[in-house]
Amino acid sequence: MQAREPLVIDKQGWFYVGGAYTPVAPDRSDREHVTGQMYVEFQIPHHQTCPFPIIMVHGGQQTGTNWTGTPDGREGWVQFFLRRGYAVYVVDQVARGRSAHNAPERDGALAPLDRKFADRRFIAPERTADWPQAVHHSQWPGQAQPGDDAYDQFLASQSPSLASYQRQQELNGDALVALVERIGPAILVTHSQSGAFGWIVADRRPEKLAALVALEPNGPPARDVKNTGAPDWFEDTGRWKISGLGDVQLTWDPPLPAGESLQWEKEPAPQGEHCVRCWTQVAPARRLPNLARVKMLVVTADASYHTPYDHCTVQFLRQAGVEVEHVYLAGRGITGTGHMLMIEKTSDAIAGVVHDWLKDQFK
Repeated sequence: MQAREPLVIDKQGWFYVGGAYTPVAPDRSDREHVTGQMYVEFQIPHHQTCPFPIIMVHGGQQTGTNWTGTPDGREGWVQFFLRRGYAVYVVDQVARGRSAHNAPERDGALAPLDRKFADRRFIAPERTADWPQAVHHSQWPGQAQPGDDAYDQFLASQSPSLASYQRQQELNGDALVALVERIGPAILVTHSQSGAFGWIVADRRPEKLAALVALEPNGPPARDVKNTGAPDWFEDTGRWKISGLGDVQLTWDPPLPAGESLQWEKEPAPQGEHCVRCWTQVAPARRLPNLARVKMLVVTADASYHTPYDHCTVQFLRQAGVEVEHVYLAGRGITGTGHMLMIEKTSDAIAGVVHDWLKDQFK
């Protein structure tokens, strides 16, 4: 392997955003601690060529280590973008990693981890084929079993998430808004679970987002999908999402009166083989005027559980008046990739797709 040039970093450090002093328990108002805070670490390269810093937000069960390297020891997206002149900020979600979970009485419990879930969703979906495209997965960096170093490193990095989707989105949305207010305008990169946070930031502070890159964002709209395996593959499940995209309401035009919900209808047939049937707004659709002010990219792999439905998220955004580019990695010759885009063997190629798109936006 050809040696890489050393990275020259002018400045690096860490800080916290968000959070507030709150009682440690409902019956102990005499004792307080900081809760709802988000840890942020940053590096600023000597040769900074992009005018906007890039913020990387990990997904469910992960921490900021997703971006700082891969389980098999390769450089991560942090180094990729530093080498191309971006200042990079990486966070640990609220109540995760170095963002301590200090208020379980207020924010709720953490969802337990399950190695078999990680195997089926992230590491080796081809073994169980819970969705049709899973059989194409081939880019996990290792043997995908205990005893393999990359497998063990990835499992060791997993961290429980807040069980409440609404609380996740409220706390992380607030903290990320505080971050872009501090360093913005910035490029926000979200992945999976944190996709729901990106829409909140775009809605509340569109002027602080130079661009929003959503890597397989939390979805699809309206309701989640359960992967049931052959022959039916998909089943609607869980709550109705109050904004369509998540559990924190967004700004609609015309306004959505308090207590009212979006009106939904389901497509009569899927748009492609082995895809879900999307939920869409009943016409005339309400618009998302703040999100429409932000440059957006959605990226989807070809073997992920998102492959059957990310187009529904893009369709929902476009119906609401939001221009968004949707890149299928297979269309760029990047195949065999699952949901963990930033750590699989194709990670550099995928980062290159994002980098090329960003260069086009800021010519």
